[in-house]
Amino acid sequence: MKYAIALIATGSLMALAAPAMAQSTGDSTFTGPRIGVTGGYDVTGAGSSVDDDTNDDNDQSIDGFAYGVTAGYDFDIGGAVLGIEGEYTDSTAKTEFDDGDFQGFGFGSVDAGRDLYVGARIGAKVAPDALLYAKGGYTNAKLNILSNDGETETDRDFKLDGWRIGAGAEYAISPNTFVNLEYRYSNYEDANIEMGDGSTTPNFDVDTDRHQVMAGVGMRF
Repeated sequence: MKYAIALIATGSLMALAAPAMAQSTGDSTFTGPRIGVTGGYDVTGAGSSVDDDTNDDNDQSIDGFAYGVTAGYDFDIGGAVLGIEGEYTDSTAKTEFDDGDFQGFGFGSVDAGRDLYVGARIGAKVAPDALLYAKGGYTNAKLNILSNDGETETDRDFKLDGWRIGAGAEYAISPNTFVNLEYRYSNYEDANIEMGDGSTTPNFDVDTDRHQVMAGVGMRF
């Protein structure tokens, strides 16, 4: 069951969120639509099934700064806060090969591309202006694979499908502004390659991990 954790969590939270729309939340801080920007540390690397500790020259991970925008909608049902959300990010992470080793972490010379996420979260208000939450959902990322044999350069996009889980804290600066800090882990299990002519290959199995520590600021409406 490839995305069981993410899909069950997302489906359950969205099902609970629907009837919550009809409940009165008064002047709750954590309710309604929200948008924001996010940024932080991003590292992507080989998963456990393709980890290669025997080759010291094999660059198994890339890290850099991830940045992007988020949007969501929260429902305060009194004892908990339920939310749905989406995110678009990019990253500066890339490999830097100086010796012709294009093994990467199972792909080759890698430049991280855009990452799309959609999911749900559930939180507990630990204070009138503070929320602790857990999240989960679906993520689709791109890795730009570059190689050059001295004559021909190859540039292909790997599209990765996977799931994400995470946890974080949100603090309301005012009823309409907030800051947050969260950790999230993503695992990508399926991929295909976007060819130069616009076609894509059939899906194949991969095992790629992503760890991020992200901080954000946003507004509620």
